[in-house]
Amino acid sequence: MEYQNLNAEEREAITERLDLVTERIHELAAEPEVCEPFRAYFKGTAAFIVKTEEVLRQVLNDSFCSQSRETLQKINEALYEDILPEHYKESYANPDYACETLGEEYGTLLSMLYAELRSLIPYAYEGDVEAYTCFCELFIQVYTCFNDEEGTTPKEVQQAIYWFFHDYSELFTERSVCEMVDASRDFFTRIVMDSDLQDLKYLYYYGEPVGENEIRMAEYMNRLPQEKIQAMADTYTEGYRIGFVTTGKDLSIKSTVNVEYAIGMERMVRAAIANFEKMGLKPTIYREAFSSFRNRGNSKRGCYAASVNRQFDYDHKADKAVYLDKAFVERRLETLRTVYEDKKNLAAGYAGPAVIEVFGEPLFEPENKKTACHYSDKQNELNVYYASQAGQITNQYIKGEERSFTIIAYPLPQIGSNFEEIFDKTVELNTLDYTLYRDMQAKIIEVLDQGIRAHIRGKGDNETDMTVELYRLKNPQKETIFENCVADVNIPVGEVFTSPVLTGTHGVLHVSYVYLNGLRYENLKMTFEDGEVVDYSCSNFDSEEENHKYIYDNVLMHHDTLPLGEFAIGTNTTAYRMAKDFDIADKLPILIAEKTGPHFAVGDTCYSQAEDTPVYNPDGKEIVARDNEISILRKEDESKAYFNCHTDITIPYDELDCIYIERADGSTGDIIRDGRFVVPGTEKLNEPLENKTSFPA
Repeated sequence: MEYQNLNAEEREAITERLDLVTERIHELAAEPEVCEPFRAYFKGTAAFIVKTEEVLRQVLNDSFCSQSRETLQKINEALYEDILPEHYKESYANPDYACETLGEEYGTLLSMLYAELRSLIPYAYEGDVEAYTCFCELFIQVYTCFNDEEGTTPKEVQQAIYWFFHDYSELFTERSVCEMVDASRDFFTRIVMDSDLQDLKYLYYYGEPVGENEIRMAEYMNRLPQEKIQAMADTYTEGYRIGFVTTGKDLSIKSTVNVEYAIGMERMVRAAIANFEKMGLKPTIYREAFSSFRNRGNSKRGCYAASVNRQFDYDHKADKAVYLDKAFVERRLETLRTVYEDKKNLAAGYAGPAVIEVFGEPLFEPENKKTACHYSDKQNELNVYYASQAGQITNQYIKGEERSFTIIAYPLPQIGSNFEEIFDKTVELNTLDYTLYRDMQAKIIEVLDQGIRAHIRGKGDNETDMTVELYRLKNPQKETIFENCVADVNIPVGEVFTSPVLTGTHGVLHVSYVYLNGLRYENLKMTFEDGEVVDYSCSNFDSEEENHKYIYDNVLMHHDTLPLGEFAIGTNTTAYRMAKDFDIADKLPILIAEKTGPHFAVGDTCYSQAEDTPVYNPDGKEIVARDNEISILRKEDESKAYFNCHTDITIPYDELDCIYIERADGSTGDIIRDGRFVVPGTEKLNEPLENKTSFPA
């Protein structure tokens, strides 16, 4: 329970704990009683905690937000300065530096601990005294290990961290679930709805790092006329509503929607929240993952700022390895079920996420550090097991057949000097005439539905040569294999997709470069047999082993293999032209990139957890290819059916030779030849490919 909701006795108890532990931390910030090299670590870390405590005390006495923008900015900068790229070389958050100065035995552990203690920042800003106090007590407990006259061992330090996360699993699980389903947790909503958005000091209320991206985005949004802001919000929220309509789901039984956005876009978010409230939905907003417990990684979800140091994020993406074992996983699953059962009414009212994604960050190629935490093979298995079991528990309380989502994307100021022009073009892209695409895509589907399999080949240096087995229609008059995707859940318009039949699907998928989940891949190549990955490679690193692990960790998500969950043909050639004109193809998010060519997704199908819910195209035909040979296993054992991941890999038009279908009688039907659409009635799709003119919205 949050501090403000505690009774007087509970408040007194937690305040007493806070006072005791922070008093001790102040002493350590002055002079810790341990020998070098650890003295500098504990003194510096204690000084950092003191900075966060000052924020917490101001939040609790309601004085924080009354300070000037300049003061709030200085506080923000002081909390993040040591992980900035220019300071990171000599930061304890850098596992290389920690191991160099503290020794390899302790360096990795203490670097991990320092990264975890940065959780104190969000807890301070949100006034979460209990969680804040718990992390401070962990710091003192670890310090005590080193202050013991008999000395300590790495095992003792590791165990202190282990039991902390084990013992407080319920506390952290309760917070993560409630932040998603409970609209009364309104820290972020109040910032969006109650702040003077013209006064940019509100950006510093979040506790996230505020940089050029956040400031320039907010300034730009403030210059836009309200009509444009409203139109952007309407596109976003209407897509969400239509997602329920097209899938036949009842939005009226829902009460909350999870709003995800990048800080700086508050004007649009405020208008969107007003729209959602007219639908009967209150917003829930949670913060991006800031602790290993919440699966901190490369991609950002929730409410977030641009990363101040993506190498820091990458270095600490596997910090959970310090405490991940079977007992911890079972404990966490137990607490997850308990929390959901306690919050089952709130969970039942949750309608799903409405995501505003951003793109345009500089390309990032991480350094793999041996000093960082790494999962063992057993821990990788446990991660997969937890994701599977947690997904099943979640689906019991937030039923897949009752929820939906939407996602839309906009560029960051970081994308370059022509940010505003790209932003305006993206707004146009998000509002393209869906009826034009709907009708052209229907013609493509007419040909695809005739096929028993599809063939996809690259050209030039692209080695793609894929054969995709297609679902056999029983009633072509009423059924279809491919979904005609217009601007609803996935904005912008522009793709047709299906769940392939795995048996008989084989070949090589290759792209010269692609940007997936925040990471760049060069010469990504995957080989499939009967629809499952049997081999994979890239050329990011000098060693084959490093390249293999890079894909295993970040694309396969620690699975030995994944099935082909989706085959799709992107039709948004206007997006492709925009990317070419502005030279931003390598910065497009998956959401847009997947519309700019054929793409294949490894992992779950597009209908994951909702395969039994009928879905219809605009022409009234039911999309019957919602399952594959693996997802259908849910009827016997749900744990074998889902992987809780879905990663799209797109072949750009200029690397594409052809896509054609093979009919049962051996004849063929062309969709694309030499990178151009050839189905009669789709000629307009080629216009942006041949010149710099995008066809009108």
